[in-house]
Amino acid sequence: GMGVSTVTAARILKGQLQHGQGEESLLEMEKFPYVALAKTYNTNAQVPDSAGTATAYLCGVKANEGTLGVSAGVTRDHCNTTKGQEVTSILRWAKDAGKAVGIVTTTRVTHATPSAAYAHSANRDWYSDGEMPPDALQGGCKDIARQLVENIPDIEVIMGGGRKYMFPKNASDVEYPHEEKHRGTRLDRRDLVQAWHEAKPPGKVAKYVWHRRELLALNLSRVDFLLGSWSGLLSPPRILLPPRDVGTPKRCRYPTLGMLVPHPGGTGGRIDHGHHEGKAKQALHEAVELDRAIGLATRLTSVWDTLSVVTADHSHVFTFGGYTPRGNPIFGLAPMQSDVDRKPFTSILYGNGPGYKIVAGERENVSAVDFAHADYQAQSAVPLRQETHGGEDVAVFARGPMAHLLHGVHEQNYIPHAMAYAACIGSNRGHCNAGARPAAPLLLPFLTLLILLC
Repeated sequence: GMGVSTVTAARILKGQLQHGQGEESLLEMEKFPYVALAKTYNTNAQVPDSAGTATAYLCGVKANEGTLGVSAGVTRDHCNTTKGQEVTSILRWAKDAGKAVGIVTTTRVTHATPSAAYAHSANRDWYSDGEMPPDALQGGCKDIARQLVENIPDIEVIMGGGRKYMFPKNASDVEYPHEEKHRGTRLDRRDLVQAWHEAKPPGKVAKYVWHRRELLALNLSRVDFLLGSWSGLLSPPRILLPPRDVGTPKRCRYPTLGMLVPHPGGTGGRIDHGHHEGKAKQALHEAVELDRAIGLATRLTSVWDTLSVVTADHSHVFTFGGYTPRGNPIFGLAPMQSDVDRKPFTSILYGNGPGYKIVAGERENVSAVDFAHADYQAQSAVPLRQETHGGEDVAVFARGPMAHLLHGVHEQNYIPHAMAYAACIGSNRGHCNAGARPAAPLLLPFLTLLILLC
């Protein structure tokens, strides 16, 4: 959910968190030397959803809205259209080439963006068999959580939320044993964490963690496979402290994305969720947190042997404006009042969403509310329970060998093919023969793909 307006606003927020005016700041991704635009439409949608876009930038094939890891021959909700339409992802291509792979996300690991790396589904919402209709179960379709442990059982690193989809229905959660909403959802009564362990080759060390302290206690040099599964819902957003605040953020029980890279793939999915709720503060702080992870990955890798790509699946109807002066707080007011209703307005606004409010027959006066609060929902033009995606192109930032292939305007499904070409993985390897390799020295031992979702 990180459109260009979100990138710009996150840049300003980053600078202001560092006590600057903000506009002159640079995100880590903006330091990458190559930038492209990706066209995000789905095969049947002008404004896309995250499943179709994830299939595009991970599998190299555009797909219908709401479908995962399948071609456009699959109709959403129709299990019987899936067989023979499955497409593989760059994660699979890398694994088949003998590379280590991983999925790290701040959303459910079964959510649309990460799951396109390993799953094939006619519906992005089939997280467990408890969310599937009877006809899909009878038709032999598998839920996404089951596919996570069965389709590519040797993924080295899997970390994300959505723990409840891994456990039998009504099983108590290890962290929230008395909360019904966190209980297991599986109708087949399977424990998929146990199944994940059992699928590992003899002699290999597989570790499962659900708490930050468990992760920090691991000696990762002695771990072959790592599964981190956080709360039954979503990993919480992290709001960084603005310069005027005092104290330090609490250390939460969940790892931040910055702790978890560099791994082959990671997503900062709460950007999307913040925007859907109209909570720009949550979305932009998540973007800054993701930027920290990108910076860490950049410092721990070499431009000579690692291709890094940062992009988004789609945009949102998020904007900021109002002729604000230099250094205006990004979550602040515009310096002017409306010349129609004579009320102030915040610089940040949404085209639609839950922030639409009418008070006494008029637009709400934002000077009477705490518009700097983390949960403040910015005003929107059209009332919706959830704000929608935007349809414009998204940026693609690239650094490393063959990064120049990501320059200009591309279809979104071009991205994994360019990465595979650089890494000499996948089906197109004719250029990798002796004497005909790409110009980049020795190419990559692995890829770093940070994709911002969902």
